[in-house]
Amino acid sequence: NSFVQSKTITMKELQELHPGDFIVHIDHGVGIFGGLEKMEVNGKMQECIRMVYRDNDVLYVNIHNLHKVSRFRGKDSTQPKLNKLGTPAWQNLKQNTKRKVKDIARELILLYAKRRSHEGFAFSPDTYLQEELEASFLYEDTPDQLKATQAVKNGMESRTPMDHLVCGDVGFGKTEVAIRAAFKAVTDSKQVAVLVPTTILALQHEQTFKERLNKFPCSINSISRLKRSAQQREILGKLAEGKLDIIIGTHKLLGKDVKFKDLGLLIIDEEQKFGVAAKEKLKALRVNVDTLTLTATPIPRTLQFSLMGVREMSVISTPPANRHPIQTELIAFDKEIIREAIEFEVSRGGQVFFIHNHVQTLHEMELLIGNICPNVSTVSTHGQMNGEELEKIILDFINGDYNVLVSTSIIESGLDIPNANTIIINHAYLFGLSDLHQLRGRVGRSNKKAFCYLITPPITDLTPEARRRLRAVEEFSDLGSGFNIAMQDLDIRGAGNLMGAEQSGFIAEIGFETYHHILNEAMAELREEEDCREIFAEQEGRNATSGAASSGFVTECQIDTDLELLFPDDYIENMSERIRLYRELDSMDTEEKLSTFEQALIDRFGAIPPAGKELINVVRLRWLAAQIGIEKITLRNDRLLAYFVGNPQSPFYRSDTFAKIIRHVQLHPHLFRLKEAKNRLAMSISPVDNIDKSIAIFQKFGIPPEKSPSSATSSNARPNNRPDNFPA
Repeated sequence: NSFVQSKTITMKELQELHPGDFIVHIDHGVGIFGGLEKMEVNGKMQECIRMVYRDNDVLYVNIHNLHKVSRFRGKDSTQPKLNKLGTPAWQNLKQNTKRKVKDIARELILLYAKRRSHEGFAFSPDTYLQEELEASFLYEDTPDQLKATQAVKNGMESRTPMDHLVCGDVGFGKTEVAIRAAFKAVTDSKQVAVLVPTTILALQHEQTFKERLNKFPCSINSISRLKRSAQQREILGKLAEGKLDIIIGTHKLLGKDVKFKDLGLLIIDEEQKFGVAAKEKLKALRVNVDTLTLTATPIPRTLQFSLMGVREMSVISTPPANRHPIQTELIAFDKEIIREAIEFEVSRGGQVFFIHNHVQTLHEMELLIGNICPNVSTVSTHGQMNGEELEKIILDFINGDYNVLVSTSIIESGLDIPNANTIIINHAYLFGLSDLHQLRGRVGRSNKKAFCYLITPPITDLTPEARRRLRAVEEFSDLGSGFNIAMQDLDIRGAGNLMGAEQSGFIAEIGFETYHHILNEAMAELREEEDCREIFAEQEGRNATSGAASSGFVTECQIDTDLELLFPDDYIENMSERIRLYRELDSMDTEEKLSTFEQALIDRFGAIPPAGKELINVVRLRWLAAQIGIEKITLRNDRLLAYFVGNPQSPFYRSDTFAKIIRHVQLHPHLFRLKEAKNRLAMSISPVDNIDKSIAIFQKFGIPPEKSPSSATSSNARPNNRPDNFPA
């Protein structure tokens, strides 16, 4: 999880809200952000966020409930429908989504269970050949690459079938991890299948694998529409007889005629680019074969966390040494600029990609570039070419026979030509954000400075969405910014496709953060189901041994109070800075982070005023309350009312924690009263007139103060059936 947390602040900065933005409240749906407003509650000032719903209905959200509010991120360029307050439509939509998500997740969990019950092949430890291959890598491994390689090898050496996901931005060395894993399988006399989304990537991988493994006894071939039928038949014959070690291919690898003699490892590159039918076939293959999935689109990663342990996972977030950020510029279609860009690249011995995503006029574009730069050799490719011609052009370009490759976006995933360091993308505004990021990732793969030019009409003629997309690509040109890009415009296909085609529809309606929240709730409910319980218990056992925090029975506790809790205007003047700090505070999940946050406030703005201190303490109170099974607290008129877990069937009511609370209440009848409120059990405590006092009371229920911050309020929170945290 440390990776997610290290990125949190930048993501929070990306989420700065501006009046007029669409935002989602988890309980009320999509509204419009109307800024911050001060309100008087029982004579005390509080700061609230104003949300405007359909028919100009207004909802005020207190700043310590900001975790319930998020920027609406839906499908690219679609405006969400505003919800109407007080109607059941939003709740129905959430319930419907949760039902479907649970079905999909349940299927995944049961597939996982099936895999765990199957015995896989336990690969032998590394041989001297493996060490030789790894030593022959031309570059220095980045720390993440080493970690990922080790994790994959450990997975292969265990008896249960591995299912490992390696996430890393374009050009961060995922392929090398795959090559090492493939070779490990081959040295144990097993076959390897590498599944890729495009013919060009199959060709590229075949070359890369052959180059890396040419000194070793290892036969490699590929199968895609670039190969003639007779060649394909011959390759498949060898595969079935076991005379071929590594086969690289497009979805043709999933055909009925493909038979392996002894398949030991399946490597899937960019899984989200495969259709649902291909995924169904993969499921059948994967039950007892070790699987390694590589992806640069980082959205599935977040879902992976939520699906806790349905897959092991490694993230490669450090760029290789000597890489430079890609300089990205928006330009108009100007022959002079295009000529300069191409001639500069050619003059330093490099090559250029020119992307023009329109097959019918591709040849005309190639002629035009020939006219602009008469001394430059050009060639064009697109996906409708016949296989041999396409293969020949790509190989000739790789060998440096041409200076400029004019191409459709067929080169988007995986073409790795270190010598090509300028890319010019025509009509860039027509591409999605992750596509632009992937295309740009084709350059800057060596130690030369790379350039990316996005050709667009005048910026004033573009839709606001297109403008935002292009600006995001221009802004996030740092290495590893795929994660920021994803946050900026969540690549919806990536999120949806991890678990089937149904998803993207949900996200368009409810926004990504809400979807994520619902996914967490669905997972929590699945933990209670008979057929999934064992798997979660086993996973928790593993988490416990790895030192992962176990969380309480409640994912979050809502607090409603009339105390003065805010950062006053004379302490922090700027409104958007206050919102940013409120959001940051609201997402804290450890005492360590909270202390750092407090220290940073003091360094920047001076001593924290009492209302600010109380606001910070509310976060501590929320953690504590969630730990002991409290879902909601109201603190008004010096009286605290704490509502316990709403589900009467929850294991919470059979836990030591609950028994302990009851004993404590019985011993102090003058302070506590149990009652039923709104069909659920609540505990009334008075007098309580501040947050510190509330914290002191809850700490008496037996949780050591240093343990109280748990992952219970973090975005990947998972309620746990066993109250491990509570001393008996």
